[in-house]
Amino acid sequence: MDQSRRDFLKLAGLSTAIGSLPLSAVFPETKSAESISAPFTLGMASYTFRAFTLDQALEMTRRLGLKKITLKDMHLPMNITAQEMAVVQKKMNEAGIELSSCGVVYMKTAEEIHKAFAYAKLAGIKMMVGVPEQSLLGLAEEKVKETDIALAIHNHGPTDLRFPSPESAYSLIRNMDKRMGLCIDVGHTQRLGLEPSSEVERFFDRLLDVHIKDVSSADAKGSTVEIGRGVIDTPKLLRTLAKLKYAGALHFEHEKDQKDSLPGVAESVGYVRGVLATL
Repeated sequence: MDQSRRDFLKLAGLSTAIGSLPLSAVFPETKSAESISAPFTLGMASYTFRAFTLDQALEMTRRLGLKKITLKDMHLPMNITAQEMAVVQKKMNEAGIELSSCGVVYMKTAEEIHKAFAYAKLAGIKMMVGVPEQSLLGLAEEKVKETDIALAIHNHGPTDLRFPSPESAYSLIRNMDKRMGLCIDVGHTQRLGLEPSSEVERFFDRLLDVHIKDVSSADAKGSTVEIGRGVIDTPKLLRTLAKLKYAGALHFEHEKDQKDSLPGVAESVGYVRGVLATL
């Protein structure tokens, strides 16, 4: 690890001695994103903790000092009842974490569009990260208008036949309701050979959410690595978002080490906080 990386982690208040120490010892309460001079906030995509329970995901998110989370269906089931949702909200309130969105939610039929928006309404959120079929974008727009719940379409890179790039979604929604927008996944964007900072600037007028990560290479073979260890120019990305006055959230989505994801995402959070401290 080079000196600059040590400095970034030190600035975040994260220990480098991960080892087998208890979570509370390894990751003491860290400075929240709100205390850093940036117009956006930092949050967690719960897919990072897909091998863990909701309680564990919330506890790890809280220990990292993150105040927002987007919940995937393994933590917020699509068939959740109002009573069960009340239990989830209580847990989140106790953890001091805001449910900023849900997803990624896939919608392949009209019925799934209706169910997805009912699910988001029950959760009490104002934005859903989703992937509807292109032929259903009109219906999705109707539901956005009906519910006042924004839809952030997520791109998934080279193997995605629907929305591989931000532009592939933007070109279809550019004349739709302004609440039809984008969740730009910077890793999948880089895997297409596109520079994430350029893409967020090109499509900023529809940017609703960002999934932040790093990848090992700028092609289809690229896989998730800790932020700062891959090919994405994260400092440039953060400077661009700050310059644009992006006021949404950056949700960390760490897809490697599924059964032991905390050390890697903690390193990524530390790196990002270190960069933000230099802006």
